[in-house]
Amino acid sequence: MLVESVRGLTRDRDVLVTLPADGPLSQALRDAGARVEVTPVPVLRKAYMTPVGMLRLAFDSARSLPAARRLLRRERAGALYVNTVTIPLWLVAARLARVPALCHVHEAEDGVPGPVRAALAAPLRLARSVIVNSRASAAALGSAGRRAQVVYNGVDEPPAPVAEPRAELSGTARIVLVGRLSPRKGTDVAVRAVRLLHARGVPVHLTLVGDVFPGYEWFEDELRTLAEGSPAIEFAGFRPSVWASFAEADVAIVPSRVEPFGNVAVEAMLAGRPVVVSATQGLTEIVIDGETGIRVAPDDPEALADAITRLLDDWTSALTMAKRAREDAVTRFGTARYHRELREAVTALSAPTP
Repeated sequence: MLVESVRGLTRDRDVLVTLPADGPLSQALRDAGARVEVTPVPVLRKAYMTPVGMLRLAFDSARSLPAARRLLRRERAGALYVNTVTIPLWLVAARLARVPALCHVHEAEDGVPGPVRAALAAPLRLARSVIVNSRASAAALGSAGRRAQVVYNGVDEPPAPVAEPRAELSGTARIVLVGRLSPRKGTDVAVRAVRLLHARGVPVHLTLVGDVFPGYEWFEDELRTLAEGSPAIEFAGFRPSVWASFAEADVAIVPSRVEPFGNVAVEAMLAGRPVVVSATQGLTEIVIDGETGIRVAPDDPEALADAITRLLDDWTSALTMAKRAREDAVTRFGTARYHRELREAVTALSAPTP
């Protein structure tokens, strides 16, 4: 979403993006029209969420703050757009440099302890304005989210038309889950649901598209153990484009336990596939239950299996629902709308205060 934000802002602004470290994102941002500069600053991680970690965070922030402030003054920045709540130092630097700041919150950590959530939201007081990618993200911020403006993500349509779903189902139904292998994404819920479907005699094949983050290899091992002996579950690994994966599928599922927004659900809708999602956080704002997809209780393999069966048993209705979903996704989550709303928010930010 940072790249998409840059595409919208470079239309009428000179945009300098600072990253805490260099990587593949740097070139993507340059291709989007931005200048890129690496400015090492601390990023909030779980490792900081201990007494010792908080001390280390304070030390690292104090060491990095002067460079961040100098950069803002050197650039004579008219506004600062902070793309995440997990790099709060920039909001401090903006206040010291007297640069109006906007923080764009993509996170919705409502499952963490209250003091941690309050600590994450506290730096937002230094921002002149706050935007969030869903009402769920605003709610997770507590009182800080009350002044936030909701700007739903903008999701690119496929560069070429995706093959239409099968008009009639025959043989094995093909299910796809696109996303990293993660407990947050509910990958294990999908595997358990497919095993339930096979036990019921429903012929389905599940393709898992995505890899694990470093440090989560244990979860992939657990998934493979859970899927052991079932040729109906395929680990496809990372794929650079989602569209081919959706083209191969009959049904897309998004069984996340935590999902502040859910780009992949929108992408499935744009691909014209019937979709089943968890009724959690931002996914409830994307999918209208029974109209543009089916919502099920999170962390419930049986409910997920039942929803998939419902689609397969009435395929004509499933295709009609998928068609409505595609039209809805184009209207509500298009990139042109996202770019416009983001530019308006930044323009209001840089306007003189009364």
